[in-house]
Amino acid sequence: MTKTNRTEEQKLWAAWKASEDPAAGNLLVEKYMPLVSFHAQRISASLPKSVNKEDIKSLGLMGLYDALKKFDPARDLKFDTYASFRIRGAILDGLRKEDWLPRGTRERAKKIEAKMEALEQKYLRRITAAEVAEQLDMTEEEVHQTMTEHLFSNVLSMDEQVHDQEESEGKRFVLKDEKAALPEEVLIKSELVQELTKEISKLSEKEQLVLSLFYHEELTLTEIGEVMNLSTSRISQIHSKALFKLRNQLIKINGRAY
Repeated sequence: MTKTNRTEEQKLWAAWKASEDPAAGNLLVEKYMPLVSFHAQRISASLPKSVNKEDIKSLGLMGLYDALKKFDPARDLKFDTYASFRIRGAILDGLRKEDWLPRGTRERAKKIEAKMEALEQKYLRRITAAEVAEQLDMTEEEVHQTMTEHLFSNVLSMDEQVHDQEESEGKRFVLKDEKAALPEEVLIKSELVQELTKEISKLSEKEQLVLSLFYHEELTLTEIGEVMNLSTSRISQIHSKALFKLRNQLIKINGRAY
């Protein structure tokens, strides 16, 4: 950002904070709207196609507006960073409040997990999505997509339980050091990271690259497609397939879903 642009933005923030000037607010929203699109696209990658992507953007926009109202420009914190937390949080909170995962998808996920377990007990080896798809008269892509959506649903549920637990503890006036991790938590996390690293190394080169670009470099699926010279749909397939493999193996190791 040039010095002129920085000065212009400072003026906008001053006008917005002084009286919530609508013109200044609109310009700030316009400037940071790409953040909403970015997080909406990333989260939408793990959602069913039935979920309206514009609804996801609307939730993100609410998070951006909340960030504008609560952000203090005087603090030593970049607004992009602060707004990203608010935008992502608003989208996930909105998804948690709605039963966005269709009942049919939940039922398919249970059937897939049951069939995977039965086939693994029969053949005593890791089962592929293609084998499960053949047994259940589904396509391989349907298996990948169903389990990716189910995995995302589990993550939302676990996050909500932690949030509810923290609120409950707050009501009992328990003071908690958020930065302090319990020894057992550190050990479990360390073991999980080691197992995850080991399993990621078993993925194909393309699968490892897609996961790295998506989760580490924070590129969107479309951007990854441009980097790898593949279509967005192909990148989405590689992403779903990689998550299916990791989830399948981690369940075997830890005995529970993530």
